[in-house]
Amino acid sequence: MDAQNRGRGEIDPADQWVLNPETGNYELRLDNPATQPPPPRSGGAPGREAAAGPANPVGGRSGHRQGASGRTDAPTDRTGRRPAQDGGRPGGHGTSAGGPDVPGQRSRRKGAKAGPPPSRRKGKSPKKSGKKKALLWTSGVLGFLVLATSGGAYAYYQHLNGNISTVDVGGAGSQSSFDAGKPINILLMGTDKRTGKGNEGYGDKGSVGHADTNILLHVSADRTNATALSIPRDLITDIPDCETKEANGQTKVIPGTPDTRFNTSLGQDGRDPGCAMRTVQELTGVKVDHFMMADFNAVKTLSTAVGGVPICVAHAVDDPDSHLKLSAGEHTIEGEQALAFVRTRHSFGTGSDLSRIQVQQQFLSALLRQLKSKDTLSSPTKLASLAEAATKALTVDTGIGSIKKLGDLAQELAKVNPKNITFTTLPVVDNPAEKVVHVTVVLNQPLAQPIFEDLQKDTSLTEVKKKTAGASDDDVLKGSKAAADDVRVDIYNGGAPDGSAQSALTWFQNDKQAPKTTNKGDADAETAKTTLEYAPNQADQARTVAAWMGLSASALKKGTKDAVGLQAMKLTLGKDYAGAGVPLSGPAKLPSTVQKVEADKQVCAK
Repeated sequence: MDAQNRGRGEIDPADQWVLNPETGNYELRLDNPATQPPPPRSGGAPGREAAAGPANPVGGRSGHRQGASGRTDAPTDRTGRRPAQDGGRPGGHGTSAGGPDVPGQRSRRKGAKAGPPPSRRKGKSPKKSGKKKALLWTSGVLGFLVLATSGGAYAYYQHLNGNISTVDVGGAGSQSSFDAGKPINILLMGTDKRTGKGNEGYGDKGSVGHADTNILLHVSADRTNATALSIPRDLITDIPDCETKEANGQTKVIPGTPDTRFNTSLGQDGRDPGCAMRTVQELTGVKVDHFMMADFNAVKTLSTAVGGVPICVAHAVDDPDSHLKLSAGEHTIEGEQALAFVRTRHSFGTGSDLSRIQVQQQFLSALLRQLKSKDTLSSPTKLASLAEAATKALTVDTGIGSIKKLGDLAQELAKVNPKNITFTTLPVVDNPAEKVVHVTVVLNQPLAQPIFEDLQKDTSLTEVKKKTAGASDDDVLKGSKAAADDVRVDIYNGGAPDGSAQSALTWFQNDKQAPKTTNKGDADAETAKTTLEYAPNQADQARTVAAWMGLSASALKKGTKDAVGLQAMKLTLGKDYAGAGVPLSGPAKLPSTVQKVEADKQVCAK
């Protein structure tokens, strides 16, 4: 039930956010004077009324509302006026024993302005309220914004909960909480289902909803970075057997299909999103925890809710198929125009679906920047509109099928700085079995496998500064480096895959031109982390090896005595070692042929 069904008339959810002059923050107010007890006659002890009143399941109290100062506000009517017996001046912002009132939601529309709070008169910054985190962003179709309400808004909370559609994918997803120290993998899907107002004319109106846009979002265990891997819908792959839940509660196994388009992993033969999740897991070797799915309406409603998404095109566009018409340069697009931009496939690049994927990545990067912008996060109207649009657009698995769970996820995603979010596309080549190019594609295994390993090993594709225990990176890693032919190192296998010491030796000698290296076989004991032991007078050699392998300062172990003669450093490959050339920390080194977009940078579509 939402606010409009509580006997209060037609109220825009955005109007329920009002400025609290004591904190300088907006707060969600859903006062209902018709159902609240009368206000107290005196300003009793802070919190007394809250203790006596019934508990609100979202964390507040029904009846009176406790302000930032600890006092309890009397209820207001629809216009924001306080009842006469409470001492409030009609139409104004009266005071009580507890301090100045938070203005009612309608008085803000009438132009009433609250005077500066005492803290501002003294030149101090207003105290920030913990309620500022009541709304948190997440990305839907990488910008999937969700709302984490934290107090006093139970009806609105329930209303948003009711907007969310869920699918029980059984064992395909993880039902666990978002534990610290563990990565999160979410399959984001945009379907080609044409339901919704104005969407019937976009071709194939009878589509059951195939996996048209697919992004595997990997959020690192330490929440410093994320990788968004786009999987082409026309990729020829194997779809495994998958269990689905039918309407009667029975479980049905849908047989797998070898050598078929990836997009049929959803919708075809009754496959649910769990089938797409299993297909991604078989393809990448990465366990997919959850899915988020949206149709055409999501692009239109989310882009409109943020007030438009800034994009750039390198040349003029006039596409009769998608109906996109833009002049060269920068534009702010929303609604139908935004949908046309992400749907066009003949306006950019080769005109293939791979070129469209790059345009979609650029759009999502821009949407993400807009979601995180001050203009959005400081606007109660935009936040309320986003909450409505995102929850209505989303279909998710039951493991995250509530505002509470989506709020938990939002808090984790909000920790990632956009500059450390990298979009990339699964490397593929044209299908040699097709007579026409750019119809279907197959995996480019030599280029794709390192990306799969990066995701499996939680390796970032962007440069991320990490804090290390003990030695400082500035002290250890910065300084002169030895020439490759001066590096002496003995290599031991301390838990890495069989043959790692020999492959590392080959890589050192051939790729890095460091001939003074030796394979010493197995270490005395296994170790979780790769380490490099060196003497004080070998620091320049250690920096060279650290740069080659992406070793952090904590992986370098400095001895107490200088090396004598031809004494070599000791490199022990631990269980975290993923192979020659794969950095152990810092960004993965992708080949220049692998497409890559960083979320904090605007790129013009070409």
